[in-house]
Amino acid sequence: MRLRYRLLNVFAQPGDPFSGNALCVFEDASGLDVHRMQGLARQFNLSETTFITRQGSGTDGEDAAVRIFTATFEMPFAGHPTLGTAHVVRDLLGTGDGLRLSMPAGVIPVEASGDTWTLTANPGVVERELDAWEIASAVGVDTDELVGPVQQVSTGSPQIIAQATTADAVRRAVADGALLRKHGGMGVRGGETLVYLWAQTGPGTALARALISEGTSTVEDPATGSACSNLGAWLVAQGRTGLTWEVSQGEQTGRPSTLHLTVADDGTVRVGGLVREVGAGEVVL
Repeated sequence: MRLRYRLLNVFAQPGDPFSGNALCVFEDASGLDVHRMQGLARQFNLSETTFITRQGSGTDGEDAAVRIFTATFEMPFAGHPTLGTAHVVRDLLGTGDGLRLSMPAGVIPVEASGDTWTLTANPGVVERELDAWEIASAVGVDTDELVGPVQQVSTGSPQIIAQATTADAVRRAVADGALLRKHGGMGVRGGETLVYLWAQTGPGTALARALISEGTSTVEDPATGSACSNLGAWLVAQGRTGLTWEVSQGEQTGRPSTLHLTVADDGTVRVGGLVREVGAGEVVL
């Protein structure tokens, strides 16, 4: 069995080939079972690998069906895999700039302007409120450096949204994997915990980091579209709508990334960014 794949960077910055969050997309995974998809995701060991399991219209008029895997588990929805996979589907099908991708979390509409792709997130749900002191301790900042409610929010992938008072607090954060892990096991990234720590840096700008437990250690994601979507849903829950932000992420990982977050007056959340294809290849199983 020969399987074609593509490598892309999502939420990339113009002129920087090593910016954004890396993604592998398998063009035709219709013959793969879950075990092989998980094995391939582990082989590439990126934050996510996606598999196009069906091309062409489905029962709800979607253009393709997609499954998303980290190196250890399947995700129902993730932002940068959605945008990067849409980029590949457009090329494979020769379609226009509007696509609908079916995944376990539902059908996600995606639109393009050139190579900048934007998804419309599912309506968000605030699932629970957390103790600010516990989350501050878990990410290595003082409790008084967190403002507003610290909440677990989901637009398809549950994550913890925590607002910091300053960008300096975001940059200084050092996560404790064991403390983060205590908040997992409730649908947060397959039992792990992701805290999206962010601060507004100016009119229409914000800085964010995605700090993730991995057993008793931690990892950091360079650019997290699902968490940015959840930030949008958190803002809606606070009554903050009618805004457009540029969110910077990935500074500490050496993968500078730019996410465009829009929260419409009606509460619709959209997240977008530049997608760059950087390579392609073939796996032989």
